[in-house]
Amino acid sequence: MALLVMKFGGTSVADAERMREVADHVARTRRHGDDVVLVVSAMGKETDELLRIAEEVSAVRPGREMDMLITAGERKAMALVCMALNNIGIPAESFTGSQAGFLTDTNHMNAKIVEVRPDRVRASLESGLVPVVGGAQGVSTDRDVTFLGRGGSDTTAVALAHALGADACELYTDVPGVFSADPRVVPKARRMARISFDEMLEMNACGCPKPVMRSVEFARTWRVPLHVRSSFTWEQGTWVVEEDPTMEQAIVSAVVHDVSEAKVTIAGVPDTPGVAARVFRALADRGVNVDMIVQNVSEHGVTDISFTAPRADLEASVDVTRALADEIGATGITTDPTIARVSLVGAGMKSNPGVAATMFETLATAGVNIEMISTSAIRISCVVAESSVETAVQSLHTAFGLDARPE
Repeated sequence: MALLVMKFGGTSVADAERMREVADHVARTRRHGDDVVLVVSAMGKETDELLRIAEEVSAVRPGREMDMLITAGERKAMALVCMALNNIGIPAESFTGSQAGFLTDTNHMNAKIVEVRPDRVRASLESGLVPVVGGAQGVSTDRDVTFLGRGGSDTTAVALAHALGADACELYTDVPGVFSADPRVVPKARRMARISFDEMLEMNACGCPKPVMRSVEFARTWRVPLHVRSSFTWEQGTWVVEEDPTMEQAIVSAVVHDVSEAKVTIAGVPDTPGVAARVFRALADRGVNVDMIVQNVSEHGVTDISFTAPRADLEASVDVTRALADEIGATGITTDPTIARVSLVGAGMKSNPGVAATMFETLATAGVNIEMISTSAIRISCVVAESSVETAVQSLHTAFGLDARPE
């Protein structure tokens, strides 16, 4: 007998029919002898709708009240799913985040989990019930309702799986797993049967949206096996697990792209100690999440510094760097919001030379110009023009044999 924590996203519980499908799946799983704990998100786009209404109601939106508002969506969904389960003879009871034992810090709209005390959830399981927990919520050390942020239901599920000692955490969504590239860009992209935590985290950092990066970090830390799968087909999806050191790894597992970033260049920066520190400390203090950084070779005592950041932070990045330009002696600031990043990810890169050379040759043959480069042990990323990114992804996917590789 296994204990499974199953998380169902908004599309999986979007309406009454979908909720009945979830209940039937839980019933089948229990008939196979396994125990189940459910974590549910708000129905469909309900969180977006609540945020929209809040904006219409008031320009002043205190974090405490926003958390109270947003988490209502998950509470509504968990009660309805419980009703669907009871309707087919599966006894179930619902729990808010606080009732499930999620203690968080005092940050509103993006709280962090401090501790999970799942005593009531465990007691419910032992009584033969299916606990249904509202995702993305908890109670703060100040005893206020808190919201874990967008995608927080994934984190709820992983944290609960660890606290209960579950055998696996299944994340049900609207896609059948993790793919070797975005199937909308590469029709021949394949679903991967397995991927390591480190590879998944690199993919998250480079633009892959699911599962949420924070949940993968938690799973890696506590060694919780993740199974990303579809709630529409119920077929096997992608297992995200620890890397097996006895198995030979694929050189490249995936090609990931991201079109949500912009580039800022500070020209004519004096090449003296402390200048870069001042720039990036000021950006950090403004809340700008800097990604790639490139500094040119110094010439005549000056250099250029380029960095990428989310497009949503472009205005703040320009404000900060322009305010500092005169102080540090820079000659100008330029921006480019029409860039994209394309990345190769694969655990096998650590032991296989030539990946970078093949990547650059492939992009050159495809007529794609590289503007910036960054690497890690299992990732190579290039900044290219946004207009070229689909060509880049398709060419690299083919060049590294991902089109034809079986699962």
